[in-house]
Amino acid sequence: MRSTFLKTALRSAAIAVMTAAGAATLSGAVQAADLTVGANIGNVPWEFQDATGKNVGFEIDVVDEIAKRMGKTVEIVNIPFNGLFSAVQSARIDMAVSSITITEKRLDSVSFAQPYYDSDQSLTVLAKSGLAKVEDLKGKAIGVDTGSTGDMWATQNQAKYGFGDIRRFEGLQPAMLDLASGRLDGYVSDIPALLYYTKDKPQFKVAQRIPTGERYSIMFAKNSPLAPQVNDQITAMKKDGTIAALHEKWFGGKPEAGTSTADVMDMPKPKS
Repeated sequence: MRSTFLKTALRSAAIAVMTAAGAATLSGAVQAADLTVGANIGNVPWEFQDATGKNVGFEIDVVDEIAKRMGKTVEIVNIPFNGLFSAVQSARIDMAVSSITITEKRLDSVSFAQPYYDSDQSLTVLAKSGLAKVEDLKGKAIGVDTGSTGDMWATQNQAKYGFGDIRRFEGLQPAMLDLASGRLDGYVSDIPALLYYTKDKPQFKVAQRIPTGERYSIMFAKNSPLAPQVNDQITAMKKDGTIAALHEKWFGGKPEAGTSTADVMDMPKPKS
């Protein structure tokens, strides 16, 4: 009888453990976010962490507002910029942000919602360096973000301007540390990010705008059904002034008329 009682007790305990585990699994499933968004955290002012460790930034606000309007929850996953492309293509994430430029080449393998920011590249140097333009960097070392349009521009123009070395970084912070220490002579990256980063750092100077005519948007897997849904929300946010208000919050002024921040635009499609 003692043996039977022990077996019964053990069986009951096992059932309780399995029930608890099942409940925890179900609880975890319930708590899982509806939308997983990849972002290269540290990309100011687009997506970065504030003093409390909270993810903040222009694109974080855009994504949060889109999800709110769709009645969905969001999880932000920190992924190096170059890894965002494979992450959406393999469905590890639902979409990606990080001041991602829409290009014809990228449209062959991924989809984008309509753009919401117009940009160019820039050259940032130490203020005391005396360097003022890309022509001054002949034989010198420049930094870029791996896989970015700045990386593409520098690679395509290395022979033209005679850059001595192109060094690739996973984000703005490590590149700026190397620039500050003298290990880099210049840094080529998105101009809005550098203007924001250097505004209270007089040791740095955004020396030159490099015209590239870029436009940023949210990236998805090729032909993702989520892309047009998100695109509709961006249209609504432009029409009701939400995007303009976020632009003013993060960049200190209203967007210029005729830019992709101000005007509703079509979803980009590949030419071929």
